[in-house]
Amino acid sequence: MSSKRVPRLTVKSFVLVLVAAMIAAMGLAAPAGAQVDQCAPPGVQSASALPTNLAAAATGPAEDKYTTPGVRPLQDIDVNALGLSSPGTLTVGTLSDAPPSICINSAGQFTGFDNELLRAVADKLGLKINFVGTEFSGLLAQVASRRFDVGSSSITTTDARRQTVGFTNGYDFGYFSLVVPQGSPITGFDKLAAGQRIGVVQGTVQEAYVIDTLKLQPVKFPDYSTLYASLKTRQLDAWVAPSQQAQGTVQPGDPAEIVENTFSLDNFVAWAVAKNNQPLIDALNSGLDAIVADGTWSRLYSDWVPRALPPGWKPGSKSAPEPKLPDFAAIAAENQSKATPAQASAPPSTLSQLAASFLDWNLYKQAIPDLFKTGLPNTLILTFAASVIGLVLGMALAVAGISTSRLLRWPARIYTDIFRGLPEVVIILLIGLGIGPVVGQLTGNNPYPLGIAALGLMAAAYVGEIFRSGIQSVDPGQLEASRALGFSYATSMRLVVIPQGVRRVLPALMNQFISLLKASSLVYFLGLIANQRELFQVGRDLNAQTGNLSPLVAAGLFYLALTIPLTHLVNFIDTRLRRGRRPDEEDPLLTSTSQEMN
Repeated sequence: MSSKRVPRLTVKSFVLVLVAAMIAAMGLAAPAGAQVDQCAPPGVQSASALPTNLAAAATGPAEDKYTTPGVRPLQDIDVNALGLSSPGTLTVGTLSDAPPSICINSAGQFTGFDNELLRAVADKLGLKINFVGTEFSGLLAQVASRRFDVGSSSITTTDARRQTVGFTNGYDFGYFSLVVPQGSPITGFDKLAAGQRIGVVQGTVQEAYVIDTLKLQPVKFPDYSTLYASLKTRQLDAWVAPSQQAQGTVQPGDPAEIVENTFSLDNFVAWAVAKNNQPLIDALNSGLDAIVADGTWSRLYSDWVPRALPPGWKPGSKSAPEPKLPDFAAIAAENQSKATPAQASAPPSTLSQLAASFLDWNLYKQAIPDLFKTGLPNTLILTFAASVIGLVLGMALAVAGISTSRLLRWPARIYTDIFRGLPEVVIILLIGLGIGPVVGQLTGNNPYPLGIAALGLMAAAYVGEIFRSGIQSVDPGQLEASRALGFSYATSMRLVVIPQGVRRVLPALMNQFISLLKASSLVYFLGLIANQRELFQVGRDLNAQTGNLSPLVAAGLFYLALTIPLTHLVNFIDTRLRRGRRPDEEDPLLTSTSQEMN
């Protein structure tokens, strides 16, 4: 009686199925809602008047103590004395997920009102410009340490922030907007109360406003896109947002609305510069006045953030001319008069909302090429390079950890405890911000090698413990037998004990490799240029650009395509090590013997 083997889903077949699913997703044309490129200039036709729903406590901008009376003439600026990290090039730390002020567009370029304005200023000064993406929570520290020459991220100036960095004159003003789910009983800032889930982006002036002024404890998020997604799914009761981000993010048809605005209680919006780099601050102030005078500021403002200026505020120094702007209030009124009254419709079902948020096939087709071209290579480079460091240093830590010498054993133990005890993102920031300035001449101020080093040092702590447990699991008789044969201790360890120990922990090592693959997304905290982004950041940037979560799902598919086959490989190796050959696999020694006998 013959028995048939039941077909199993092998690693190879799984990968083929997953790739086929990706290709099918690229070719599908399922209906999807029209996506708005939130990182494209909306134009003057999207103009808005001064908010009529200002909070009762709003009294306008506070007294201006910091705007300079005038600026130095452009011809007097010495670009060689600006203390730039790269001579002739302005290195700018910015964000990628806060349109229309700062974002990455569909062409993979950093843009937005803040960055286009700074690009025009650099052009006036005769400087090249290099934008680098990072997280807002680490931006000011990176500017203070000269990792970046300038921080561009709609930064509202406050006295507390001026203790860390210096600021230019203002190029924009700040409102706070209160965004709530549709139908919410929260109708204004005065309705916010303890017990409500109020979302803010960590490290922003909105966080300080909620804590210090409203005396409430907010829910903190690392970025705007994740925060808004939580609000739309009613996991938050409210979002205290910068007005530019609120206006650019809340789209018609979204289950959210802006219910009230208030003036920023602090100063203007400006670019951040290292506190002791006054020549660069003066140069940027001169360039800002120049683009205000020639109309560039007005053109960019009208294209990107067309809204009426509050009374008494203007960009640049106190001597800069008043910008000439269209009548935004009249344009807004005309648009409102032409608007067709929205037809009442039944709210979409939960299932359709989930499909619209996660299964937009047009966005899959847009995301997958960038994920293949940019995200996947960088993720693999970061992971494999860090793995090499982790394996080499981990073996050294393992050998030192089992040594009889305290001079070797204790340093290895301390290293392992520190690097296994600290969160991964803390280690990455400590290495990037602490060691980065020291080795800047070697790396060219490129954080990519530092990211690899940080990941490798973290991996070494875990790999060292894996190797140590494997080596110590080898029967002591193996070492004694090899020594009895005349091998030295070092030779016995190298040829007999360590190979057996490594063989026993191969599955654990593969699991650590998978963990390192996922941890590679944290390198973005150090600041990367657009073509250095890994899988998660490519997906997140497109998510911020469109306000849809489908690009993040696409990035997740790539992670699955990498990790699931590796997981099955771990199981295969573990099974082979425990059971030996498969029952249907012939012994090669018996096969060769039978052939000789024949």
